[in-house]
Formats: sequence, C-alpha cells, structure tokens
Amino acid sequence: MVEMTEQIKKWAGQFGQDYTDRNETSLEGMEIQSRKDIGVTRADLNEHFLRGIDQSARILEVGCNIGNQLLCLQKMGFNNLWGVDVQDYALKLARGRSEGIRFTLASALDLPFGNDYFDLVFTSGVLIHIGPLEIAQAMAEIHRCSRRYIWGSEHYADEDTEIFYRGHWDLLWNRDFAQLYLDQFSDLSLVDEVRFLYQGTDDKNTMFLLEKG
Repeated sequence: MVEMTEQIKKWAGQFGQDYTDRNETSLEGMEIQSRKDIGVTRADLNEHFLRGIDQSARILEVGCNIGNQLLCLQKMGFNNLWGVDVQDYALKLARGRSEGIRFTLASALDLPFGNDYFDLVFTSGVLIHIGPLEIAQAMAEIHRCSRRYIWGSEHYADEDTEIFYRGHWDLLWNRDFAQLYLDQFSDLSLVDEVRFLYQGTDDKNTMFLLEKG
C-alpha cells in the first residue's frame, strides 16, 4: 500500500499519467534530449560517476517511471537492477519494454526493502517533487536501503525554491539536495558533484554521488 501524500496522489493519478504520456520516449530519445538540455548524454554522465562500481552491484532507482535510466545502466552492463514508482501505469510500460529489471509499486517514503539491501540507490528528477514536510523521510528511506552509495540527478538551487509547475503549487521544489543529505546524515561524504546550466536558461541541474563510511 503506497502512502498517499497530496504529491503522491497527483503523480499516481491522472496528472502523473499525463506526465508519462507527454514524456514517453525511447532511450535514444532521452539521450538526444539530454544533450540538447545540458550538452552531455546521460550515458556519458553515468560513465563518469559510476566508474569503478562493479556491474553486478545491486542498484535501485526510486521513481523510475518507464525505466529509461535503468535501461541506460543495463546497456552499460549493470545486471542487478530494480525500480520503484508510485504510478502503476508507468510501471506497466516499464515492464513491457525491458527484460531482467525488477519493478515494484512503492513510494520513496516507504521503500519495501531491508536495511543496506542495495549497493547503490538513486533518483533522477524525483526528489524535486517531494514536499518540504516529507523530504527528510524520503532521504532517510533511501539512506536506510543503501549499503554504500547514494546517487542523484535533480534540479538545483542554493536555497529551497518552490516552482509553479503546470498550473500548480506544492508539486516542485529546487534545492541543494547533496547538501541536504550531508546535513541529515553524518556518515555520508561527497564523492563527486557536477552542476549544469540548462542551455538557454538560468536553470541548474546537479548530479552527485555520496558514499557511506
């Protein structure tokens, strides 16, 4: 049973399905869009951040939608991949376009896995949609389930900034997510972080890798 905050209700329902339909694309289409947006492909970023991580590492994506990020990792040779999402519609699409990846209906606020179950847990454009009252809980669940690494790709702002998103408030916040993790958990250290400007805008994205130790 997925815990239903107001944000999760939106993403699990028609609003989320419309997002999935609007953004559904192939892995190749995702890479073209990434190069257009930030000047580099997701595969290139993955190579940079995941170098040295064994391809048999158990990896979980929280908020996987239709699974493109996991397909990108699978194409790189990673073979122990899992994904969770609150939207059953997106998961059905994900299952239909992939083999060998395990998908589960679940929320970042209550991950159905044991402590330290994964070698690496990551999000991509998901933490931005978790409200200020729940973000610490989501990060705690990600931290709990990761044995070693936490990896993220999210919109960035120096200070918490709420964004008016498709006619709604209370659905999107840009933050310094790496620093939020570091402030919340004393056992985490920053391995690497790269920030990008979206081309033609002042909007920033951050990709970061944190390690438990």
